[in-house]
Amino acid sequence: MIAPPQIRTEISPVSPAARALQRRAHDLIPGGCHTYAKGDDQFPENAPPFFVRGEGCHVWDLDGNRYIEYGMGCRAVGLGHAYAPVLDAVRDALSLGTNFTRPHVIEVEAAEAFLEIVPGAEMVKFCKNGSDATTAAIKLARAATGRDLVALCGDHPFFSVDDWFIGTTPIDAGIPQSVKAQSLTFRYNDLASLRALFDAHPGEIAAVILEPAKYDAPGDGFLHKAQALCRERGAVYILDEMIAGFRYHNGGGQTLYGIEPDLSTFGKAMANGFSLSALAGKRELMELGGLRHDTERVFLLSTTHGAETHALAAFLAVAKIYQDEPVCETMADRGDLLRAGIEAAAKQRGLIEFVPIFGPGCNLVFGACGPDGQSDQAYRSLLIQELTKRGVFGPSLVISYSHSERDVEDTVAAFEGALDVYARALEDGVERHLVGQPSRVVYRKFN
Repeated sequence: MIAPPQIRTEISPVSPAARALQRRAHDLIPGGCHTYAKGDDQFPENAPPFFVRGEGCHVWDLDGNRYIEYGMGCRAVGLGHAYAPVLDAVRDALSLGTNFTRPHVIEVEAAEAFLEIVPGAEMVKFCKNGSDATTAAIKLARAATGRDLVALCGDHPFFSVDDWFIGTTPIDAGIPQSVKAQSLTFRYNDLASLRALFDAHPGEIAAVILEPAKYDAPGDGFLHKAQALCRERGAVYILDEMIAGFRYHNGGGQTLYGIEPDLSTFGKAMANGFSLSALAGKRELMELGGLRHDTERVFLLSTTHGAETHALAAFLAVAKIYQDEPVCETMADRGDLLRAGIEAAAKQRGLIEFVPIFGPGCNLVFGACGPDGQSDQAYRSLLIQELTKRGVFGPSLVISYSHSERDVEDTVAAFEGALDVYARALEDGVERHLVGQPSRVVYRKFN
């Protein structure tokens, strides 16, 4: 493990040693990392190539620079990095062993705790990543209905690494056309677009999957109306709570918006960064993957590491903290404070339409538009570049429980300086201010 060097008081440029390690990473790892969202093509030239330590909402890079971080491990860290009560629970579990040839008692304890938090679910199966959970939900829906097609929300950017989803994106190399044809897309808050799919494919759609909310809340009873349409047409209704769970509300969007899906999937912040996800749902569906029936079996989820004791211990610690403390409420309040500060700074500089802020306080993102008012990767890169110079690592504005009001104030101050540069770039061209190439979208056909 690489230890962080002496902490600096000002952000220094990326060192030759860090650049050398960055090149070495690409020699050894396709893309240089294990998550596309963390790739070098997603960030400006001055972004730290590596982080080596985190504490609360702060992270340190290989050169000793400290940043206020937003994004929090692709939203997987809700409480904060190295959160002490979670680490204590994990250490205790590790001392007893992590994996056994028969179930550990903590698996029952964790299932009971989860089902108390998500009252509409009757059974739960734990696994390691979100893709496994969502793909298992699709398989279960297909088995239960005897249908092949899946309707997924095209406004929600990611459901799985598996072919049924990636086949709907431009980066679909290696996926058979026959698989792509089985996935259909509809628009969020647009019931007519979903109904049109059912009308065009009568009796063929096994499941509808969507997030309960992304940056827009459900309008005009959309979630409930979509569920009613699924019941009318015989499809399984699935809510992907990877982001909303343990962020919008302890029990996810389904609890916040008062709806009980047939199946739902959780992950990310449920174990504060430890690898754990969950498929939950109604007993009559979930039991198809169990042993207490005499119908055709569904090979639902079977993962060697799915119930590692330390990850379940992390979840139990997280669940208790969320029960005892106002975690989601605090994230929402601090996020609202952050939005207000950034919007005030942008309005003062005449940039409110060029740098819009989207989403609820607990899950904010920023836009970046060029002089034509259209979203622009070069201007996005410029904004991240200037925030990085000022000690804020912000590919998004996703906050954690550990972000204090002082952290928010420091972030707003960083935005004020970054927006001054942004305003000048709108006048004399982004190329005069951006160092290196603009970042690029993940879903693209070619490099």
